[in-house]
Amino acid sequence: MLDILLPSPYNLSMPEPVIFQKSPIVQLVEPGSYWWCSCGRSKSQPFCDGSHKGTGMQSKKVDITEKKTVAWCACKHSKNMPFCDGSHSKLP
Repeated sequence: MLDILLPSPYNLSMPEPVIFQKSPIVQLVEPGSYWWCSCGRSKSQPFCDGSHKGTGMQSKKVDITEKKTVAWCACKHSKNMPFCDGSHSKLP
């Protein structure tokens, strides 16, 4: 009998984002659509420039409906992505 190991969703590793910085990027934003960088590799932080290609990660579209100040997550570990939730304070 031939044993075949198939990938399990439990042993597939998710790519780890690069920590851009351990503090949020705070900006006053106008209404519109924004593409937030989730991989940490973009040169246009906190926004996507396509640097995630080939990493298995994707940018996240965010629709802002009114002018407001936003604290974008820059550590890429927030549980409230794309917004900062303080997770950066728990990173090594």
